[in-house]
Amino acid sequence: MKRDIIEGRLQGNERGYAFLIPTDQGEEDYFIPHSDLRGALHGDLVLAQKTRGEGARTTARVLKILERGIKEVVGTYFSHRTGGFVVPDERKYFNDVFVPFSVGLRAKSGDKVVAKITSYPKNKNPEGIITKILGRQFEKNAELKSIIYSYDLPEKFPKQVKEKVKEYQSFCEEDVKDRKDFRSLLTMTIDGEDARDFDDAISIEKLENGTYKLGVHIADVSFYVKQGDAVDIEAFSRGTSVYFPESVIPMLPERLCNDLCSLKEDEDRPTLSCVMTVDKTGSVLDYEICPSVIKSRARMTYTNVQKILDKDQKTIEKYEHLTSQIFLMEELADILTGKREKDGSVDLDVKESVITVDKKGEIFVSATKKDKAHGLIEEFMILANCTVAEYMYFLEKPFIYRIHGEPTEERLENFYDFLKGIGVNAKRKKEGVYPKDFQLILKNARDKATFTLINRVMLKTMQKAKYSAVDVGHFGLSLKHYCHFTSPIRRYPDLVIHRIIKDFLSLKDSLEQKYGEFVFEASKQASEREKVAIEVERAVDDFYKLLYISGYVGEEFDGVISGVTNFGIFVELDNAIEGLVKIENLGSRKRLILDAKNYLLSDGKTTYKLGQKVRIKVAGINMGDKRAEFLLLE
Repeated sequence: MKRDIIEGRLQGNERGYAFLIPTDQGEEDYFIPHSDLRGALHGDLVLAQKTRGEGARTTARVLKILERGIKEVVGTYFSHRTGGFVVPDERKYFNDVFVPFSVGLRAKSGDKVVAKITSYPKNKNPEGIITKILGRQFEKNAELKSIIYSYDLPEKFPKQVKEKVKEYQSFCEEDVKDRKDFRSLLTMTIDGEDARDFDDAISIEKLENGTYKLGVHIADVSFYVKQGDAVDIEAFSRGTSVYFPESVIPMLPERLCNDLCSLKEDEDRPTLSCVMTVDKTGSVLDYEICPSVIKSRARMTYTNVQKILDKDQKTIEKYEHLTSQIFLMEELADILTGKREKDGSVDLDVKESVITVDKKGEIFVSATKKDKAHGLIEEFMILANCTVAEYMYFLEKPFIYRIHGEPTEERLENFYDFLKGIGVNAKRKKEGVYPKDFQLILKNARDKATFTLINRVMLKTMQKAKYSAVDVGHFGLSLKHYCHFTSPIRRYPDLVIHRIIKDFLSLKDSLEQKYGEFVFEASKQASEREKVAIEVERAVDDFYKLLYISGYVGEEFDGVISGVTNFGIFVELDNAIEGLVKIENLGSRKRLILDAKNYLLSDGKTTYKLGQKVRIKVAGINMGDKRAEFLLLE
């Protein structure tokens, strides 16, 4: 009987049922119908009992609520004759919250509010009080505040963090003595035009024997932020910086990320450097990882670097003292790209958007362009991350790796069945799957109509990368060892591994004692916070896209089917804006049936499938569902 009892957390659905995600990650999820929830809600920790045996959908019923998961909701307030109700923005939280007039904070119907849940009456809606009014529903600032607030992101730094930051002293000449001095090297930062913090700088030279000496110099945040101080505790809690089109919620206070740690032009800065000797095949022959000091000679932008690579004479003349290094970077980056391709790295071609807002508040959405300038930095960061991870792996010391596991057997089977269904002859090896297999599938499909479709399904097949104290390699990059070393200003794992490396080099402490358990804790926390950051960034970006496309109602666009469901198809435009064509607007006289395995919707005569090119008209915006609605044109 005890084997049928499961502890887990509920993941609700707007239709009123839920899934139980067991605490034991090795177990499968359980479906719980609304009638068996017994008052439990999305986010609650519960004890449940398995209710159906093998051969059918695995279901359960709630026995006991151990802990309420959601104690505060963000939503829209509506007045009622007996009181008010808050309709949660989070659709998984399927119950409205009742708010008596006496604790309604004078909210009006249509206000975006924060409600604290105070009680859970049996067979009734949860009850609560309104603690904050964020603004009016559908107003830009109110909606953005609601999204950010619903993810419980910190708006400000605690007082003790602000006080601690004031104690940090600027880097000075006295601090240089225990560091390798690279200030005479020509180093430069390359970032976007609107970047405010610069955490990586590059130096490069070609040696007489034809090899390259590449220096990747990373801001040494650990020089200031010590393990266990107030700033470190807050950085651990946040895990990562979160970026929005018009703002950022940083991991570190502004004085650190935009001033003391930032590799500003013509200023001495403490760094941790990975200086590598790379041969003509892209192999690292030798390397040195050391605490250092640099003085960046130029704050370059991707735009200007790209202009130089495109031989724009005006830009070349302006940056004459840097051009030879930039062309040398291109030369080495091409070699590294070729080596990664040869080794089997899987580079998916998935559309992404860049969202910008001008001074007047006008929103612009365009497809991200993959240019050479971004590619340079990407290649150098990957090489440094790989080199550092390999170095620490063979030392067998506590560390935080960036891992990307192989696809599961079930997903692989579905993927190869899907390929067979669309006429792609891809033989699966009996001994397992390799990144090279995926790379070859993409290469063979590059000029075919199914290329976009295969990219999308391959992405769904692959696992998500995460942080781990146990190294299992990186499937997507086809690397045995990988880590995140290059962004300690905005990622907590990078800060931790900087400390580990410096402590190892100085032989000060026992790494096992100091970090043995902590790397497991930090990996788990960082992975969870990264997941939250991705979700909230996506939610905010989607809202900006919605505001943008609302100006194009009635206009026609070409697009690609990006999703198929039993209620319609999603279509993605060239700038990666997505909208729904409802099933009732697809014009089928027969019932359309969803074939989830092959990613298509069909009535036997007409078929809509993932990756199919279509033309649509923007029908309108459903602000309630935060979704653009399209009509399919013949």
